[in-house]
Amino acid sequence: MSIIAKASLGKEKYYTEVVAGENTLITDEPVDKGGQNKGFNPFEILATSLASCTAATLRMYIDRKEWDVEKINVQVELEVFPLTKRTIFNTDISFEGANLDDEQISRLHTIAKACPVHKILTNDIEILTKFS
Repeated sequence: MSIIAKASLGKEKYYTEVVAGENTLITDEPVDKGGQNKGFNPFEILATSLASCTAATLRMYIDRKEWDVEKINVQVELEVFPLTKRTIFNTDISFEGANLDDEQISRLHTIAKACPVHKILTNDIEILTKFS
């Protein structure tokens, strides 16, 4: 699988248009970092990727099992510790309109870890950069 995302940043600090496939989103930096806070900052995008992927993965599994779950809520808190080069994703998952037993919750915990973004973030990552 290959995904291409393109970011374009002009002179307006730090307003960036990002295109992936047929979709566009805006990223920016907070005002205290010199931006105008017109969009998600890159760390928010990273946390959002994990949250949305986890929710979608759980929904697919729940639907396949035909369990009655009205709504899935996934909150991801991203904590970055630059001095120790450690990053922690604190993920909190809750369900609305559901009557799930302990065995179902345990299975959903395993399924949440099977989310493709979760797998990427917990596997070996290499970033290759070139200038063209």
